[in-house]
Amino acid sequence: MVPAPMKAPFRNIAIIAHVDHGKTTLVDRLLQTAGTFRSNQAVQERAMDSMDLEREKGITIKAKNASVHWNDLTINIVDTPGHADFGGEVERILKMVDGVLLLVDAADGPQAQTRFVLRKAIENGLKILVFINKIDRETANPAKVHDQVLELLLELNATEEQFNAPFLYGSAKNGIVLHEPDGEVHGFGELFDTIVKHVPAPEANVLDPFHMLVSNLDWSDYVGRIGVGKVIGGTVKVGDSIVCIHKDGRKERAKVSKLFTYAGMGTSETNEAVAGNIVGVAGFADVFIGETLCDSEERAALPSVEIDPPTIRMQFCVNDGPFAGKDGKYVTSRQVGDRLKRETRTNVSLKVEDTELSGTFDVSARGELQIAIIAETMRREGYEMLISRPEVIYRAGPNGEKHEPFENLWLEIPERNLGDTIQALAGRKGQITHMEHLHGRVLLEAVICTRGLIGFESWLTNTTSGEGICSHMFKEYAPVCGEIPSRNTGAIGSSDTGWTTVYALDTIQERGRMFVGAGEEVYEGMVIGENSRTEDLPANPTRMKPLTNMRASGSDKNVILEPATKMSLERCIEFISADEFVEATPNFLRLRKKVLDPTKRKRMNSKANL
Repeated sequence: MVPAPMKAPFRNIAIIAHVDHGKTTLVDRLLQTAGTFRSNQAVQERAMDSMDLEREKGITIKAKNASVHWNDLTINIVDTPGHADFGGEVERILKMVDGVLLLVDAADGPQAQTRFVLRKAIENGLKILVFINKIDRETANPAKVHDQVLELLLELNATEEQFNAPFLYGSAKNGIVLHEPDGEVHGFGELFDTIVKHVPAPEANVLDPFHMLVSNLDWSDYVGRIGVGKVIGGTVKVGDSIVCIHKDGRKERAKVSKLFTYAGMGTSETNEAVAGNIVGVAGFADVFIGETLCDSEERAALPSVEIDPPTIRMQFCVNDGPFAGKDGKYVTSRQVGDRLKRETRTNVSLKVEDTELSGTFDVSARGELQIAIIAETMRREGYEMLISRPEVIYRAGPNGEKHEPFENLWLEIPERNLGDTIQALAGRKGQITHMEHLHGRVLLEAVICTRGLIGFESWLTNTTSGEGICSHMFKEYAPVCGEIPSRNTGAIGSSDTGWTTVYALDTIQERGRMFVGAGEEVYEGMVIGENSRTEDLPANPTRMKPLTNMRASGSDKNVILEPATKMSLERCIEFISADEFVEATPNFLRLRKKVLDPTKRKRMNSKANL
């Protein structure tokens, strides 16, 4: 008689939530409660947000793993991104876990990214545990949020078991947990106990042959690519000869050179990995996400991870401007191309392709924020590059017609901005599907083409003075909805190369908004401001005041320049038009025309208008 397999001593859980609902703070609290940090250890807040950009923007970009021990169990915790642009991270992470902790703000309720990630969890049949956070906020309404979560579960076709998910209430910041909003207060150990009780042990049998689905990738300069995933059956040891079943059906055999498990915030090498645990396996040079690792060529491939398609494309080009190489360390086509392709090793939703133009690469992703994050990371590493305006990726429809991506859009805005927002959505071909007034604010739902969303978030931030909240999620490909007007202002372009002067800028600033101040180095074809009219305006910002031997009343007036507008990389990318680039270097962000020579540019525009 074959003995029944023992339950794996693991719990694998992902924490999913909308941006800024306290997900990373909650993970910090779990790590502290489990004793991951020593009592005398200086702990950095938001420990799992290890990237500088994550700390600056307050969002999680890369999915990360942590592991804690609780009552003889190993609990693997995955902190996943909440922004839809990083959905590729979310979708593959859910393949490694057996349950999700759905974190919802007690005041804001479930938002767009809550809906996005929860839908993926339901599709994967995962057990759900709900934690309503920030109940200490003045505007908290946990009872209402409880009902909103149930409505969302119904809308997303949750099973009866998922709909009857246990609810907890509390404050991750203060480390308290309650079973009812006005119930007994517990410490965060109560959350661990609830996870152990309601999230099942992984369906993994140590007696089965070894097999594992690669759900994530890591990289080490010492061992190369590392396939990360949950061991679904059997065991694997360092030195074992195993097989990788690639997506094209090819089967490759190699030796396991290293095995990694998660311990606290880091990883540790191990000699053996057992069924149910989340591990990293090194040994294959070309392993990819969605591929199967197993013990024999006779095994069948495990079901692959399906990921929503990229919808946005931008071009990364070698910097060919007059100041190329002055600021950056990596400036050649090979260096930029290698860095972009290295990003695809661990970012499955990113696609990099060579183009017919030398030194130009097409980069496709889920959204402009995702590509902007990559560009910002590269410039901080010492790269110089030119970045084009985002454009959507079109597809052919069933009858050969042109289709474009559409997205669901959720907005929360002050009532005073309702008219402007409706007008802006109409101009961007958005169709409002729902509107709700709530305590001086308006909740809007709309369907809008992805083209219409380019630059919309910046417009919303400016119009609502930062009070507007915008979330969106890919919906479908559908027939093109018509022309959308681009930027309705022109560019003020420099007609000369040199250093800007107060005398010249004093005259130019009357024509629009300036992007440069006095004493800055500019070049011909560089965009130095935004013209208040629709046409482009050439101007010489380096002009010096003519010297004479005569003095006249009022000729030496004090000049007061308006402060120059300095934009982030994301804002620059949204602002530029189709004939412009963002020049990104480690210390400078410049806007410029694609063709710097004004004569050539005029000739090209004339041909285009024929």
